[in-house]
Amino acid sequence: MTAGARKVAVVGVALSDCGRVDDATPYTLHAQAARRALADSGLDRSVVDGFASAGTGVLAPVEVAEYLGLRPTWVDSTSVGGSTWEVMAAHAADAIAAGHANAVLLVYGSTARADIKAGRRTGNLSYGARGPLQFEVPYGHTLIAKYAMAARRHMIEHGTTVEQLAEVAVQARENAARNPEAMFRDPITVDDVLSGPMIADPFTKLHCCLRSDGGAAVLLAAEEYVRDSRATPVRILGTGEHVSHATMSEWPDFTVSPAAVSGRLAFERAGVRPSEIELAEIYDAFTYMTLVTLEDLGFCKKGEGGAYVQARELPVNTDGGGLSAQHPGMRGLFLLVEAVRQLRGEAGERQVRRKDGTLPELAVASGTGGWFCSSGTVILGRG
Repeated sequence: MTAGARKVAVVGVALSDCGRVDDATPYTLHAQAARRALADSGLDRSVVDGFASAGTGVLAPVEVAEYLGLRPTWVDSTSVGGSTWEVMAAHAADAIAAGHANAVLLVYGSTARADIKAGRRTGNLSYGARGPLQFEVPYGHTLIAKYAMAARRHMIEHGTTVEQLAEVAVQARENAARNPEAMFRDPITVDDVLSGPMIADPFTKLHCCLRSDGGAAVLLAAEEYVRDSRATPVRILGTGEHVSHATMSEWPDFTVSPAAVSGRLAFERAGVRPSEIELAEIYDAFTYMTLVTLEDLGFCKKGEGGAYVQARELPVNTDGGGLSAQHPGMRGLFLLVEAVRQLRGEAGERQVRRKDGTLPELAVASGTGGWFCSSGTVILGRG
C-alpha cells in the first residue's frame, strides 16, 4: 500500500447457500452472502459506502445495490472473468487507502447449475463471434479446448505428466472432504481421474471444475473501522493485476499465465516473498490452472509445477476449490473468503496450522479470468 495511506483490512466474509440451490435467484444469493458478511463483521450496513459486483443484469452493480438497499458513492463493475474479484479487491483497497470510500462490499451470486437444470440456459458458454474472437470461432475453439491446448503445450515443453495434473484434482478432493460446504466430498484417486470420460485432451471429467450454484461476499474497511469489527482483521498487504490476451494467437507463451505479472506486482507491493506464504487459494477451473499458477507466482521454477504439486509443499485450495467445493461461475471471490477464514483460524477440520500449532500469517489469493486472459493477485496478512 502507498506510504501514508490508510491501511485496509477484510473485516467480514461469508458464503450464501451453495451447491444445489434450486429455489433461489442470483439476487437472493447476493443478498444472503451480503447479509452474512455484514453479520460476520459486526459492522452496521450504514458504514458501507462502496459497492462492487459483476455478472448480473445489464447495470451491475446498480441493480444489485438497489436490491440490497444500498446507495453507494463508490462503485466498481470491472468484469475480467474469474479474476474479477481479486481485481475489484485491489481497486477497493486503493479507493479506501486514498479516502474515496470507507467500507466496500464485494458481492457475487450465480445460479449457473440451477439455470441449466431448469432449461434457462445451455451448458455451452459462448463469448460471441465479434471482435477479435471472430477469427477463432470458425475453428470450433471451446473454453475447455483452449485450456487443454495450453496444458498440452506445457506437457510437451516441460515433461509435465497427466498423472501430475490428476494429482491436483485428488488433493482438491481431499481438502473438500474436510469442508462441510463442499459439493463433492467423496475421495478420488489418480486412476479415477485418468479413467473418466474425455472432455478435451488431456482433460477428463475430473480435470474440470464442477458446476454449482452459490454466492460470496467480502467486506473491506479502513483501519479506523477495524476496532469495531467482530473478527480478527486480515490486512490487504499488496495487489497486482494484469491482462494478457483475448485470442490464442496473441498469447506469446501457452506455458506462462498472466499471474506471472500480477503475482510479481503483488509480492513487490506487499514486501514479502513467495517462500513466506503459508497457503494459496488459486483459481482452478481446470487442473492445469493450479499447476501453472503456482509456477508463475514463484513457488517453483517454470516447468517444475508437476513435481511441486506431487511434493505437497504448500497447502493449496484448502476448501476444495472449484474442482470439488463449488464453482458457480466467476469463482474469484470464494478464494478471498477461504484465505481470510484460514488466516482467522475459522476453517474447522481443514484449518492450516504451523508445525508449532499456531495459525498462518500470510496467504495469497490469485484469480484467473477467461482462458488465461486476465489475472488478479492479492497478498493477505493476519492481525
